[in-house]
Amino acid sequence: MGKDKKCVHGDYSHKRIALIAEDLYTFSKLRPITYLWYISMSSRQNTDASPRRRLTREQRLQQLMGVAWQIVREQGTEALTLGHLAEQAGVTKPVVYDHFDTRAVLLAALYQDYDQRQTALMEQALETASPTLAARADVIAASYMDCVQRQGREIPGVIAALASSPELEQTKREYEATFLETCRGALEPFANGAVIGAAGLRAMLGAAKALSHAATLGEISFGQAQEELCDTIVAMVERARARQRTPASGASR
Repeated sequence: MGKDKKCVHGDYSHKRIALIAEDLYTFSKLRPITYLWYISMSSRQNTDASPRRRLTREQRLQQLMGVAWQIVREQGTEALTLGHLAEQAGVTKPVVYDHFDTRAVLLAALYQDYDQRQTALMEQALETASPTLAARADVIAASYMDCVQRQGREIPGVIAALASSPELEQTKREYEATFLETCRGALEPFANGAVIGAAGLRAMLGAAKALSHAATLGEISFGQAQEELCDTIVAMVERARARQRTPASGASR
């Protein structure tokens, strides 16, 4: 068990995570194709002399999502209104309202888009990771940091906006719960029969958020953030093991 206590960061490198992420982003293996899809479509339209085709409903949704991310990236979350989205996308307001009833629905869709990519990246990476605690922890840490690094300027504003109402905050927590259950499933086989509780998982997520935020601000590097998060994950599992071996204090009272 001693070899599990430190993360072997070369075992599943950030470079390999990045390759999987490029595959997911570039080849559009996820349903919500965001800004990269929109840039690709725009480029083809600019060089194609044939008449512009009407987009399908799914393609229009993808276009609007891509433009929404672009607005958040370049102008901030405050600028993201349904009217401004319609203007930037070159469509009428009813087209936008047909996909997003309210700004809150749009914000929730952006967070869902981000969450789906993060989850898909982690699940695909876990499938090929070495069957050790250190390797699994490194995958989780690298996947989390990669997604934040790719959208580090946009996602904090979206998350802050989600916290502005109880309904949106609940949406965020539901997606977080799904992410944490995926982490639990990947890590519990190394807990020697112990249950990794919600408190430990929430502490892990808190560390992930704090470290990624510090990396986004440039206080630390993303490599340092990944390494620290990996060690935090391993320590969480080790604590679960220790509690499993230690009888509850006061049980005989």
